[in-house]
Order: sequence, then structure tokens, then C-alpha cells
Amino acid sequence: MPLSASAPWVKFYGNTPQHIDYPRKTMYQLLTQTARQYPNNIAYDFMGKKTTFAQFMTRIEQTARAFTAMGITRGDRVTIAMPNSPQGLDCFYALNRLGAIPNMIHPLSAPAEIAFYLNVSHSKVIVTLDQFYYKVEEILPKLAQPCTILVAKVKDELPGVKKMLYPLTKGARAIRKLPDKGYLSWQDFMAGGRRLTGDLPKDTGKAEDCGAILYSGGTTGTTKGIMLSNLNFNALGLQTIAASGLVSVAGMKMLSVMPLFHGFGLGIGIHTALIGGATCILVPQFNVKTYAQILKTEKPNLIPGVPTLFEALLRAEDLDGVDLSFLKGIFSGGDSLSVELKKKVDAFLKAHNCTEQIREGYGTTECVTASCLTPKDYARSGSIGVPFPDTYYKIVKPGTTEEQIPNTEGEICLSGPTVMLGYMDNPEETANTLRSHGDGRIWLHTGDLGHMDEDGFVFFRQRMKRMIITSGYNVYPSQLENVIDGHEKVLLSCVIGVKDPYRVQRVRAYVVPMPGVEPTEALKRELMDYCGEHIAKYAMPREIIFRTELPKTLVGKVAYRVLEEEANAEG
Repeated sequence: MPLSASAPWVKFYGNTPQHIDYPRKTMYQLLTQTARQYPNNIAYDFMGKKTTFAQFMTRIEQTARAFTAMGITRGDRVTIAMPNSPQGLDCFYALNRLGAIPNMIHPLSAPAEIAFYLNVSHSKVIVTLDQFYYKVEEILPKLAQPCTILVAKVKDELPGVKKMLYPLTKGARAIRKLPDKGYLSWQDFMAGGRRLTGDLPKDTGKAEDCGAILYSGGTTGTTKGIMLSNLNFNALGLQTIAASGLVSVAGMKMLSVMPLFHGFGLGIGIHTALIGGATCILVPQFNVKTYAQILKTEKPNLIPGVPTLFEALLRAEDLDGVDLSFLKGIFSGGDSLSVELKKKVDAFLKAHNCTEQIREGYGTTECVTASCLTPKDYARSGSIGVPFPDTYYKIVKPGTTEEQIPNTEGEICLSGPTVMLGYMDNPEETANTLRSHGDGRIWLHTGDLGHMDEDGFVFFRQRMKRMIITSGYNVYPSQLENVIDGHEKVLLSCVIGVKDPYRVQRVRAYVVPMPGVEPTEALKRELMDYCGEHIAKYAMPREIIFRTELPKTLVGKVAYRVLEEEANAEG
């Protein structure tokens, strides 16, 4: 429905124009503009090691030269399987400078998943840490084309004393010694760039070019590569800053704890901060025990995160009496924020001298991440907010393009400059998800149910597609079932999400063993070990329950909703 000019939040946002003249630049080009404006601002802070925008641009240039020296050119795809680290950021923007396409994946992905991502993207290189080398090395024979493993190390980017003490840490001691060959070390990679003669190729990148590939389940729950343009990311950053209510974020600090491979982490936690001249406090691995320490020592002004991050805030130790007035924006997304959790977090913030409240947003990876946000001064209970400037929402009757009247439930659709280019090599699902409506606009059909009230506030109800969200990560039951069913002792399985006070949902697998196979604890351990070899840690079943049979629908399909109802009735 048209956004109402009489809605109270219009006083804050102003009238949303139909067309905004976004910078016709790539992500790298827009970052360069910001770096020229704020050369001495800190671009990122990694474990206490600070890098200015001027230094960051030099690092990007050096990394781009190194990629050029190894033969990476415009249009090539390079997989980045890294945590939030300097090398990860350097590679992302260096590839964008060259017109190559970063393929962003979770570094904790299982070997079989990594093989899938490398094959489907036709990646020529995968950038990862030394601790993940052997996991990648084992799948090289399964790849459809040669792929170079570029190995970086966390310790190389640590400041003085931390670098000296790193070998003594538990994490460092757990890393297996690398072999003498079979990969390209970061040092040799950069040395290759220094030997390169001449200038880098001319920067011919355009706003409409694909800037990155992220992954999501699409409308069917099957993993799809999402092609996102430079314009998608740049528009998101400018929209987010405008919707935040802040005049500028330059000089502020963003707690960049959401991961680099995630639309929320990459699009808002990193790119929005950087093009706004803010500092990214890079957190490679979130730990509740160190949460309070980060807040007290780094004093971030902006925190984007999933609900579990804010639930952890309530459990963080050593925050009694700590003044949190430095917080100027707290944004929740990636999953539904319960009314109860919001109340608790808001009360916690107020008790710690913070005048801000947590603000909920909503979006999908198909539009990078957020596309609407609770207005600063006009929160409405249970609402996920109002559309970003220059982004439009409508509610349609599921399966159609027929717009519903206000307060009528239907499928959430959105249209705007952050909507993806499409699904990689999948025109059928692209056409199913991006549809032209009677108004001539292209609308993204999210597959989510909700409604919109008369004032344009959007209310999310549930996901139409069968998907589990655990600690902010998307988990697709059909993929896990395919893995579990592949075990020789399993006849049938069904994976569901069960309510969890910390993760929002935890993964549970119901398993019917093959005839003659006893459902013992030993079998359960065997299946868990098997899952560990094929499923990423964040998607692992937390429990396995044996059944002699699974409930079925009238047409013979496994009735997973029955299992969900039974599980959630357990309380």
C-alpha cells in the first residue's frame, strides 16, 4: 500500500522519494571517497591494532596487486571463508577494486559444504585461516576445477604483546602444523604483489556490477547463491545511516560482531560503517565472557546484532554499574525480537544510563539485509518498523501479486535499490522470487507472512518457507535430512527447530533406524559424529530422538509440523 504522508513517522523520515540519485560507484570507489574525506579516522580496530582509512586503502591496493599477480581478473570468483579480520576486509575490497567477485561463506562450513560452494561459484581461489586448511585440502579432489588455497593467520595481524603471547593460547596450540606445500601462504601472496611491475588494471567497475555472492535458501529452502550488486550494498549503507536518525556516523565506533559472510555483518556491520567514516571494531569470534570487556574498553557507539547478542548482554558479567551512555544506536535483526526480550534489554540499557532503546529491523539476504527499521521515536509494539527511505513494502495474497488491505495477513513483498540481481545460475527461482507487478516495479517476494497497518508499520508473523533460525543463522532442514538419511543405518529422518531460550531455536533430528538396527546411545553418538563430518557446527542437531515411524500427511509426506507442535508443547 502507498506509504501514508499522515503517518507519525513521516515527521522523522520525510516524504520518501520514488528515485534517489545514488552514487554511480562500486563499493571500492565509494570507500575511496570516504577515505579521502577522513584519511586519519580509524577504519578498523582488530584486537587493539588500529588501521586508519589511509592505511586501509594502501592495504587494499597491495592486496589487489597480489591478486593480480596470481592471475585474478575482472569477473573471476574468489571464495572468502574468513572471520571478521583485516585480511578478510582487505581481500573483499581488493577483489571489488579488480572487478572480481567475492564468494562469501562461513569458515566453519563442513567440508562437503565448502566443496559445494566452490563448485557452484567456480571459484579460482579460497581465502581461509590456517586452522581451516586441512578441512579445505581434503575436498580439493572433489572440485570441478582447480582452486588455490590462500592461507592467512590471525597472529600476523595482532598487536605487539598479543602477537608474542598468541602461540601460548589454547586456540593456537590446537592448530595443526601446516604442510610444506599445497597452498599459498599470505606472505608469499603479498610478496607476489610486490614483484608485480606496472599499474593495476584500470578501474572500470560500475554500480550495477555484481559485488558479492552471499547464500540463502531462497523460496524453496534449498541453498542458492545470491548475486548482489555494488548499488545494493551502497544503497543499503546510505539508507541505514539515514534511517538511524544520526546526522553522521563519522568518527563513531561500530561493534562489528556479526560475521563477514552474513548480509547483516557485511552490509551493515562493515560496509555501512566504513562508507560512513566510522570505525569497525572487528570481533573474529563472539564470546559472552569477553562481551563486557569489549564494551568497557572499546565503548562502541553502534551495535547491530541478532537477538541472541542482546540476550547475552543481559548475562554478561562485570557490567554492574557500568555507564553505557556511549551507545547511540542498538539495532536487532536477523531474527524476530520478542516483545519480552526487548523490554528486558531496554530496561537494562536504562539502568546503565543509556538513553537509547533497542530498535528492531527486518530484511532478507535477497536485499543484502535490513530493509525496514523501527523509527527512533515511534516504536509500535510487535512491529518490525517501517520501510527504509526509497524502499517500498506491500502485503499480497500468498501465491499472487494481489495486494491486501491494511491489517490483512499475507506475504511480505518489497521493492527498492537493495533488491538482488538474482539467484546465481537459477533463472527459475529468480523469476519466482522477483516478480513484476501491475505498478511496473520489480517486487521481491520474501516468503514471509505478515501485515501492515494503516500507518505503514510492518508486522512479521512467520516464515512461509520451512527454515530454522538458530543464533541468527539460517538452517535448512531438507539439507540436514539429506545428510542424515545418507547414513547406512538410517531409514528416514526429519529435522525441526525447537524453541530455545538462548538460540531462539535449536536443531532437533527425529530418526527412524533401518530395520534390525537398534536405537542405542552408541548409534546416537555414531550419527552425531557422522553429522559433524558433513554439517557446519552452527547447524548441528543438538539432539537426536529415535522413532519407529514418523507422522505423515494425507498424501504421505512427513508431517514435520506435527513434530514441531509436539516439541514446542514440551515447554
